[in-house]
Parts: sequence; structure tokens; C-alpha cells
Amino acid sequence: MSSSPTAFQLPTSASQGFKDAGAYDAHRPSYPQDAVNDFLIQLGLSGRRGARIVEIASGTGKFTELLSRRPEGFDVVAVEPHKEMREQLVGRKLDRVKVLDGHAASLPVEKEWEGSVEGYIAAQSLHWFANEDAFAEAHRVLKPGGGFGAIWNIEDYNKPELWQATTKWEDKLNKWIRSIPSDGQPRFRDGVWRTALESHDHGQFSLPFGEKGFKWTVWLSEDALWSRINTLSQVSVLEGKAREAAMEVFQEALQTDDVEKDEGKIALHGVTYFVWSHKVEES
Repeated sequence: MSSSPTAFQLPTSASQGFKDAGAYDAHRPSYPQDAVNDFLIQLGLSGRRGARIVEIASGTGKFTELLSRRPEGFDVVAVEPHKEMREQLVGRKLDRVKVLDGHAASLPVEKEWEGSVEGYIAAQSLHWFANEDAFAEAHRVLKPGGGFGAIWNIEDYNKPELWQATTKWEDKLNKWIRSIPSDGQPRFRDGVWRTALESHDHGQFSLPFGEKGFKWTVWLSEDALWSRINTLSQVSVLEGKAREAAMEVFQEALQTDDVEKDEGKIALHGVTYFVWSHKVEES
């Protein structure tokens, strides 16, 4: 193995916000098959037997499991710094997946993997570490032409401000979530990750970055919907009056006239969104 990762402190917003890794795993969604297929095509990984993939910040393994089940037989190194999440991932016992403690700025991959990785993937996570150190590590491990990609499930209640919500009630929740005081950690909805990608040294990765989205609708009970919202790190840490106020906002939003219900379940809307690029071929 390479030397141990450099000193790294997991942000408090992550260590505390995702402390209940079991709840995160239970209530966060997986990824639509059509979106995953297209994502892997764009990265040049679809149909590539035994391709080496580094998945960074793998969490509890929602996307890792999909990679493990693919017919290509991918060889995956899943890197996750959060202890409780990593334990959930290890517990999945996925074939051809090595789970390692590490972080994006110092990938603990084996020496022979340097410059030979065919895919670098961040699922639901790039916004936590979109910086030059992480990009340099991705470039180090990727082979020329290797795919660099990030994918997210984004519910309408957690969308960027400029995106159009499907319903008024989801827009109400979105405005509330965006109003939660910042803990200093950028989220997908803030767009800081995009700025970092666009300002990066583009001699390393191809331009323009591709991007695509797949819209979806899921039906959840009121309790399941509230549990899913509580997997957001900024919501999960709310206590006392702040938590009571959050529940009031939630209940008020569900009284909006465009809430669609069927057999006690509520229609929740969102999009699976992904971006991709490739390591520039060496001349």
C-alpha cells in the first residue's frame, strides 16, 4: 500500500450530521438504473470488463453496491473517511470491492494502481471536497482518458435556488432548507463545487464537463418523507426549538393544495444529476 493518508479532520458537519449512518442508509435512495447506465457510458466504463474504479466518499455504499452488481465485474476501491458509514459499507460484503479509510486529498490506493484507474467516481459527495488537492489526486490515479464523474440524487426540497420545483409544497421546503444557517460546509445546492470544477487547471481534464439529469418521482409515507429529509446533515443536527420549528414548517408545507397523495403516500419529485470529464491524453 501507499503511505498513510495525510492528517485529515472530517468536518464536524459530516461527523455529527451523518452520525446515524443506519438511518442514512435506510432512508436515502439508490440511483435509477437508466441514469447509472448513462453515467457509466459517459465515463467510458460501460462494457469494460474488470475496469479499475476508485469511488471516493462512498458513504454506506448506495452507489458502490450498484457498481459491484454490474456484469462488467469492476474492480472497486471504495474510500470512506466516516467510521460509522464505512462500517455500514463493509457490512454489505460486496464482491470485488475493497473498502478503505481515507479521503479525497490523499487516496490510499496501491502503488500499482497509480495511473491505471479507469474511473474515478464521487456519488452524493463531490461538494464536500471539490478542491485542487482532490482534483490532483484524481488526476494522479487515473490513466490517460480515464473517466472522472460525480452523481447526485437531488430532491426538489434540496435543489439549488435557480432550479424550478415541481410543486409549491416542495418549493416551500426548499426555501426553508436553504434558510438554515450555514455551518461553513458547501452543499450541492450552493454550486461551489461547480465553480471549483470550472476554475480548475483544465490542462488535466477535458472540457467542457458533460452534465445530464434524469427526473423521477417516488411515493413515500409522511413519516418516511420526514425521515428522508432528516438524512440531510444540517437537518439531522437540529435540536430543541429549532427542531420543533422544522417540524412545523414540514407540516405546514404538507397542507399546500398541490400535495399529491395516493393510498396514504406522497409524491416526491427530484432528479438524478451527473457530470463527467476525462483525464487528458498525454501527448
